Amino acid sequence: MTHPMVDEPDTYETLDEDLEDLPATNVEDDAEALSPAMFEGDTATLFHDQRRCLHALLKYRYISADRHPDHWAVLLANHDVIKSRLNDLFLDLHVDRDHRVAFKRAASPTDGEPLPSLVRSASHTKEETIVMISLRQRFFAQRQEGDIAVFVDRQTLLDEVADHRPAAATDRAMDHKRANNAIEGLQTAGLLLRTDDPDRFQISPIIEVLLPIEKLRALWTWLLTATGSDLTPKQDDGNPDNEPESLLDTDGDQE
Repeated sequence: MTHPMVDEPDTYETLDEDLEDLPATNVEDDAEALSPAMFEGDTATLFHDQRRCLHALLKYRYISADRHPDHWAVLLANHDVIKSRLNDLFLDLHVDRDHRVAFKRAASPTDGEPLPSLVRSASHTKEETIVMISLRQRFFAQRQEGDIAVFVDRQTLLDEVADHRPAAATDRAMDHKRANNAIEGLQTAGLLLRTDDPDRFQISPIIEVLLPIEKLRALWTWLLTATGSDLTPKQDDGNPDNEPESLLDTDGDQE
């Protein structure tokens, strides 16, 4: 059975309002940044902080204001030049100001001809799909109640996966292992953030960017078919329009 795919987003937002509120980085006042050279034979033209921000965008699945405040500030102050360098690599830049996250994605061709790509789409297991849906619903519900940070326990996610176990599934040990692997995989991807307790996670705001309502419904359809369940998807307080419009690419390594 084909697993659901995480597709590339197709829109990005400009940063005019952010740039008005945030003072631009004045690299000329920084003695270290007077020369962009960082090693022998270095011919780059970006300054240190710009290059480190670009490197972070290439290395990680996303950067956020909460987890990468220095990179976030540099990105807002140098959006055009960093976007241009990504474009050189057939990549585009998506910045979500509401959730304060940014990430790269494969650029869309203008003439129909495919472009080289450094990012990849990734399929998700059934267990990962269940966990992502659960995280999205929990994050939305608790944010609506006024919670700034949303947390979830490992056992809650394990129980959620177990609730969708088909009646014919009898290897509970293997199912439990797959569920734990799904949790670990989403932690590696940066959707679940570590806390001092190894069995408690903070849910990253990127989950709402990754799963707008249309994608959430598509995953539900796939999930109900895959599990043979007669469950129906939960609604976001009856407001299907209250969601971002973009998706996250799946390349890179999260911290």
